[in-house]
Amino acid sequence: MTSQADCNSMTNRSIAKSDAAVQLLMPQGQLPVVGVDIGGTKVSVVVADAQGIRGKVTEPTVKQGTHHALALQVIRLIHQSCQLAGVSENEVVRVGVSACGPFVLRDGAVELAGPNICGGLSKQQNRTNDWTTAPLEALLKAEFRCVRVENDGVAALEAERRWGVLQGVDHCAYVTWSTGIGVGLCVDGRVLRGKNGNAGHAGHTYVATDDQALCGCGLVGDLESLVSGSAMARRFVAQGYPDATALFAAVRSGDGAAALIVDQLCDLMGRALFNLVVTLDLQRISLGGSVFLHNSAQILPRLNGFLVGKLPALTRGVELVPAGLGAAVGDCAALALVIG
Repeated sequence: MTSQADCNSMTNRSIAKSDAAVQLLMPQGQLPVVGVDIGGTKVSVVVADAQGIRGKVTEPTVKQGTHHALALQVIRLIHQSCQLAGVSENEVVRVGVSACGPFVLRDGAVELAGPNICGGLSKQQNRTNDWTTAPLEALLKAEFRCVRVENDGVAALEAERRWGVLQGVDHCAYVTWSTGIGVGLCVDGRVLRGKNGNAGHAGHTYVATDDQALCGCGLVGDLESLVSGSAMARRFVAQGYPDATALFAAVRSGDGAAALIVDQLCDLMGRALFNLVVTLDLQRISLGGSVFLHNSAQILPRLNGFLVGKLPALTRGVELVPAGLGAAVGDCAALALVIG
């Protein structure tokens, strides 16, 4: 079994590898690009050019104020990142934005419409705002020359196909297990996007009956409501595990009750991965996100064990692997949208 020290070493190597990949792909003299990674918990911004990835800034995702607050936060962080990197904002030629969804289009521009950020859409009680959308693309395009916004699952899939463990694989998926659950899908070498760029929202597929597992989307029993980092914080606090970090720490310390919970969570995630594999006939799934990457030694064997023997004509030989870009997958996802 992989030790925590090994996991940390692997993460450091992944960051170094991703930085080297960006250097190789950015032609000498290429003007800088910016990568923005927007999640339900944090926003991260980096600058990349022929010198590599620089000027990283990170803040908790803004969820208060007017519905323009998120876009204004992103613009401010881009300015800060450029300052740290010693790059003039006027030099930035492209901005790639990898964002949690779902998206809606208003006059052709992406607005976020996910209950993890927009409280006006959430069916849960812990709302921090009354937004029904968070405008994004239109405000960014008013500031910067070229902006590309994609769902974070799609963006991470593109990064993993370009620099990570999905290179050369035509039937694959990227799955993030983090604050929420996100997915990017590729079949026959084609990345699936859908009518508004929302293809891959498999976190909202039904996996089990649990009337207490209310998702922000309003449904009960879907994957995100049961296994996401935010779900763990709601579901297991009464048992003494206030969040995913505490739960997995208890598993590592030999807590049998915590291990049973993790077994159940991995069975649910395993069922969701099985659904993807048998629906799309996939070869390989790359797994990332904070919950998975911080606890892969506990999670990955359980997920692989779930698939064993289940409809072998479709599951035999399917590979579940940690994201090749490791903890850098979010930054690289955003950069993959605008490099090249």
